[in-house]
Amino acid sequence: MRHITTHAAPATGLRGIGDTTWHRRGTCYGMDVEDAEAVFFPGPRDHAEIAEAKELCGWCPVRRECLDFALENSLKEGVWGGMTEAERRPLHDKVHKRLDYRRITAFFHGRDVHLSETERQVVIDHAYVRGWRPDRLANALQISHKHARDLLRQAANKVLDRDRNYGVPRPAKQRKKTSKAKSAAAPTAPGTSQRVNRPAVSAPTRASLGKAA
Repeated sequence: MRHITTHAAPATGLRGIGDTTWHRRGTCYGMDVEDAEAVFFPGPRDHAEIAEAKELCGWCPVRRECLDFALENSLKEGVWGGMTEAERRPLHDKVHKRLDYRRITAFFHGRDVHLSETERQVVIDHAYVRGWRPDRLANALQISHKHARDLLRQAANKVLDRDRNYGVPRPAKQRKKTSKAKSAAAPTAPGTSQRVNRPAVSAPTRASLGKAA
């Protein structure tokens, strides 16, 4: 079952959805609101404030969590995780394509982590391969049962198309059954004799002499 993770959860370097406890471990925690506003939301040419913000972020133990928080919540203004708006812009544009297998592993361990569109699709494919039922996927992704069923069906079609395109061999048991069926139904080549097993017929008994045949 999924759960909202906190700082007490096993350390994986990943922030859980709804987890804001990392704020208290930040270098900027406790700053005056006006000072923080001036330092972390400077103008594009306020080089002194930008340098000061980056220096504070350089000492911060939760700098990565801060950056992920900004990317996952589309916070495009200010300095987050030691990066300015312009520096984060390419990351914001590509966050939906992010593929971090730590997040996928954390998801299957029950962590409530943020998944990009690409990571979510990998989770669905892995859930199908693992034999997940629609109700289990629906509960894990917080979606409807019908939606989960459709997603698993799409994953099944994807695997089938992949096997066809790349010629993935069938399981050995299935190949043996097919080969036996073909050999039993194979016609005899012209000019060759085929042994036919006929039931044994007992020879007729001779009539005794003096008796009418």
